[in-house]
Amino acid sequence: LLSSSTQMASIGENDLGDNARNRADDDDNDDKNNRKKKNHNKYRRAKPWDEDPNIDRWKTKPWDQKSGDTLPGGSLLEESSFATLFPKYREKYLRECWPIVTRALDAHGIACELNLVEGSMTVRTTRRTSDPYIVLKARDVIKLLARSMPAPQALKVLNDEVQCDVIKIGGIVRNKERFVKRRQRLVGPDGATLKALELLTGCYILVQGNTVSAMGNYAGIKKVRKVVLDCMNNIHPVYNIKRLMIIRELEKDPKLANEDWNRFLPTFRKKNVQRRVPRQVQLEKEKAKKREREGTTDDNADGNAIKKKKAKTYTPFPPAQTPSKIDLQLDSGEYFLTERERRTRKLNEKQAKSAIKSEEKRRAKEVAFQVPTPDKTSKIDKNNDEKVDTSKSAIKKNSHDDGVDLGDLNGLKKKIDTSMKKRGDFKSEASNFIEGAKLSSSKDLKKKKKKKKDKKEKR
Repeated sequence: LLSSSTQMASIGENDLGDNARNRADDDDNDDKNNRKKKNHNKYRRAKPWDEDPNIDRWKTKPWDQKSGDTLPGGSLLEESSFATLFPKYREKYLRECWPIVTRALDAHGIACELNLVEGSMTVRTTRRTSDPYIVLKARDVIKLLARSMPAPQALKVLNDEVQCDVIKIGGIVRNKERFVKRRQRLVGPDGATLKALELLTGCYILVQGNTVSAMGNYAGIKKVRKVVLDCMNNIHPVYNIKRLMIIRELEKDPKLANEDWNRFLPTFRKKNVQRRVPRQVQLEKEKAKKREREGTTDDNADGNAIKKKKAKTYTPFPPAQTPSKIDLQLDSGEYFLTERERRTRKLNEKQAKSAIKSEEKRRAKEVAFQVPTPDKTSKIDKNNDEKVDTSKSAIKKNSHDDGVDLGDLNGLKKKIDTSMKKRGDFKSEASNFIEGAKLSSSKDLKKKKKKKKDKKEKR
């Protein structure tokens, strides 16, 4: 009996374990099936307008108090405000157009403030504000005014059909020149590209500085954003304009309303085409390779010899590290000095250098005031302030090839006589000429002596 009872108990336990396992497996299978067939609209009831083709779900219903659109309680409980900064160059225009902005916002129960000291514009709700969303529209107005949008155009955002978007393009391209080129590409020659984009998207577009402001419906703004970002990422806007033109034509055909349009749209892929290397460059490269192989010198186009650089011997050790500023301070001992000692040391060095320079400048100035040393062989004539040279070398000067001294008048006389004989002139004429010269020189000396005597007598 005991053995049979134990067997029955073991069988019962096995059956229970099998049943538990089977149940667990069934639960796992159910979980898997539930995961596959998960219904997100489990608790959503079907609405009568879900499948109504006459309803335009993109259309926004305007806020109208006359038709019964009112806030619970009659007004907003808390005040909401938004502020934005504007650049300095917009200050003059904003002061002129601010009365127009104030009147337009006041009609919707929005208060606005222009702070010229801080350079900011602020909009906030009041007790008269009935539309809860109008404060966000007012925020968009001041944002567009700060981005150089004209006031009459910016105020159109207050309408429920018009939306706006400010696209930031400043941080997409790092290089300034490349950024300016791509931004100009977006505008096009005489604004032609921008005008075409405005016609295709139905939006007003303004490119200013690092931003592009767009105003229009949601679909148009989405297209503008795509074209602008693609342009800054080096995809020309002409490609996107061509695509938009094709889409515009396909929209007119009702037969293609439920079909895929990708087969009609062009696909522009980026191709990295390698440019052909000029033949002259190829020949120069081949010559350079030959020179490297041969290891000889060759003449370049200018005729100068091109020497091959010597191959450096390989060493497994790295080059010596250049000493840093701290290493140099450690070598000189400056590192262990205090900040005050370093300053005094630098000041002393500076003063020493300046003292040396000032001494050099002083010596250079003194050279101009030094008295020149007088020559022993020269004497100064007090009357004429002219130097009369009395040295032997000055008295006797070498004459021409005949070797006759100029101080010897007889030699000069002979020379003149010989020249006169050759010409056929008389000797007496030459002798008379020399004697006359002697007399004239003696007369001049006598006159000078008389003048000196007269001066002494007068004194």
